[in-house]
Amino acid sequence: MKRFPHWFRVHSSRSPSQRPKSWPLGWWLLLCCSVLITGLIGPSLSGQWDEPAVAQSSNVQKQEDQVIRNFTLPKAPSEAPVYRPAPPPAPAPVEEAPPQAAPESGQPPAEPAKAETKPTKPTKPTTDSVATSQYILEFNRSPIVGNRLRLQGVYAETRLAFTRPRDWNLQSAKALIRFQHSPALLANRSNLTVRVNGTSVGSTPLNRKQSQIGQFLVDIPPALLQDANEIAIVAQQNTDPKCSNPADPMLWSEVLPDSKLLFNYQARSIPLDLSRFPYPFFDTLALDASRLAYIRPATMSETWLTATGRFQAAMGRLADFRPLNTRFVKGVDDLQWDDRLIILGTPAEQPILKSLKLPFAIADAQIVDGSKNVLPGDVGVVMLAATPKGGNSILVITGNGPEGVTKAAQFLVQPKNRRIGSGQAILVDSLDDVPTPPARQWERALPDNNAFKLSDLKGADKEPFKDTTVRGTSAPPIEFDFRALPDDHFTRGSAMNLVYSYGPQLNPRTSAVEVLLDNVVIGGKRLTSENGATRESFNVNLPENLITPTSKIAIAFRLNPRESGQCGIITDQQLWGTVHAEDTNFKLNRDNSVQLPNLKLLQVGYPFTAPQDLSSTAIIVPDTPSETELLTMLAFSERLGRLSQADSVKLGVYTAGTLPDDVRKDHNLVGIGTRDKFPFNEAFDPKQGFALDSLFSRIWNQQKIQTVPDKGGVIKEVLSPWNGDRVLLALSGQQASGLTTVRDVLDKDPWFFQVKGDTVLISANPESNSDFDSDAYQLGFLQQESLHRIAKTDPLTAISRFLQDNWFLLPTGIITICLLLYGIAQLYIKRIAGETK
Repeated sequence: MKRFPHWFRVHSSRSPSQRPKSWPLGWWLLLCCSVLITGLIGPSLSGQWDEPAVAQSSNVQKQEDQVIRNFTLPKAPSEAPVYRPAPPPAPAPVEEAPPQAAPESGQPPAEPAKAETKPTKPTKPTTDSVATSQYILEFNRSPIVGNRLRLQGVYAETRLAFTRPRDWNLQSAKALIRFQHSPALLANRSNLTVRVNGTSVGSTPLNRKQSQIGQFLVDIPPALLQDANEIAIVAQQNTDPKCSNPADPMLWSEVLPDSKLLFNYQARSIPLDLSRFPYPFFDTLALDASRLAYIRPATMSETWLTATGRFQAAMGRLADFRPLNTRFVKGVDDLQWDDRLIILGTPAEQPILKSLKLPFAIADAQIVDGSKNVLPGDVGVVMLAATPKGGNSILVITGNGPEGVTKAAQFLVQPKNRRIGSGQAILVDSLDDVPTPPARQWERALPDNNAFKLSDLKGADKEPFKDTTVRGTSAPPIEFDFRALPDDHFTRGSAMNLVYSYGPQLNPRTSAVEVLLDNVVIGGKRLTSENGATRESFNVNLPENLITPTSKIAIAFRLNPRESGQCGIITDQQLWGTVHAEDTNFKLNRDNSVQLPNLKLLQVGYPFTAPQDLSSTAIIVPDTPSETELLTMLAFSERLGRLSQADSVKLGVYTAGTLPDDVRKDHNLVGIGTRDKFPFNEAFDPKQGFALDSLFSRIWNQQKIQTVPDKGGVIKEVLSPWNGDRVLLALSGQQASGLTTVRDVLDKDPWFFQVKGDTVLISANPESNSDFDSDAYQLGFLQQESLHRIAKTDPLTAISRFLQDNWFLLPTGIITICLLLYGIAQLYIKRIAGETK
């Protein structure tokens, strides 16, 4: 028993009288197992099986090495590269306007001081000194300003939001407000006040005569400004010394669009770190468009095209509604101020990597670790660097092989992976594949379930919608997106059950709650309780013809107090209404059906963004793409990124000669190129509508013309010749200038959200100086190809839908059936009559 462990020996410590006469079967099995284990382990411990043990250990080590590979870091890691953004030369400083007193009777007001508003063209910094620069932010850059901000009534307020960039060390800030007002206002009872983040920073009396333009300059304490800020302009206006009628049309003031904010700041040096990615390559707080610059590789490959397209799509997702400018450069010397350089590809494809100061060295066109060992080709490398003076940041996405480059790019486009990034360099050894979401799972659209709650929808902050309360007689509506999936077809019977509550002290005769769908009132109910209500509800029918992929529902509380206000001043903050998200619910009647081709659905990305990781979309460029064709590919990739939300990007980009047959058959295809190099001739078949032909020819409806020159662009969508349930999108033009207009339409929201039909003809106005000019482009829309319905429904729904689309067949069918039944009845009657005779 000495060879057995202690827990065996405790059972043999009994006295002989206490021991059982015979051991149970379980004890014999336990004894046999212990002998077997001892026989196996004992020789190993005594060294009799040393060689097999070493071999087994070696095999385990090899298996571990296949799972986890550790590489030697550089022996002397360099300091973190520092991004030192050098601002452009500041424009002429704006002179401070002294406070203007009320002009004497009969004298015209002083002419307002003019200020330079257009900064000079950005240039590269020439010194390393930190200088103070001025940035001018004009009000007219906000789309809500238009020609003026109008303030109407006794008390009126308007607000504008702005941000403070991360790389600013703000020294001072001012607001230059230019305005005009009604000549009937009383100067001693009317004034204009400026508030920043809720704090008043200045005020001026409204004392100009004959609606003359006035201006005043106010200082904004730098400590008052945060990352996200709001400036409010409040007007108190009176035309009567005792009591002004709030409905008086003479109670008005206007803030002019050339009002501006003036910032004096110093550029802040920022050490580059991947934990801050995507900053500084994209800054959500930037006041100007982020500028990305790519370097084309020495040899074009499918890996480079796909990785670049996916990275640009990911940047589009991060940008969302914010502008993003992209271009190609030949090298570091071509960079302008505020350009962010992206170098993607292997060291052999990007020789410029050899000249940069990088964390990992490059030898013989290969990346080596700290021990001078060449990294495997399937290991991705992400590195940060900066130009010698730090004026431009550089992002390197590389590897010693195509698999490593793809892995490095995929690491950056997948939020769950890049969230753990840190430092100046990352080696991507292994990367999990993110599953493709269902085709009808869209984060910004309605849930796929037909019954859901308001809390299942997400607000502007991308968080689930919560109970929301509004106050006052002019309470803003409670809005939320109600975006149908692009292939949703709604039928009668969809409804919303609104659950709400409201407070006491309101006038039940004039107070109500309304529901609006895209600014169309679809239901309302009077608020009947004088003491308020903790819970009330009413059912609202959702018109099936009004729900679209861009719909928005607004719930407006029309709250009026029991007692009317005096002199336009109403005490209304005790009035409130609340929408309860957990209790408000929806029930929809819909089926899955869509008609293609339809470029209007491209406004929401369909069908290219279904599923949302873009795995069913392939972009095809010519075998030798030009710079214009590559920029168009990046513009379309960026647009798809803006229109989709997923945990990964699986977009594929190919050349015409490398497109696999399975991708051609199973994917939605996007062809890019000028007419002579366009990858798919099938897209411009004259039998399928508009077509481009040789010698600047255009064909439509069997008509053929020649245009000299033809600088226009074409966007055309047709059903895929290889799969009737997929589409082929053509982005083309006779010349590169035509393809440039297509890229501009893809980049600019005001133009992109106009496309419709199955063909868009684009022509540029050469006299326009701005892309945002309403006359910059002329868009022509054609609908030639017959629509093809793609439906995934049960047979009964399919028959019902067929009769709805072909209603004219219904009376014909009824008459035919009646005649058939009449004939059968006549034959039966004749047969009965013959038998009777």
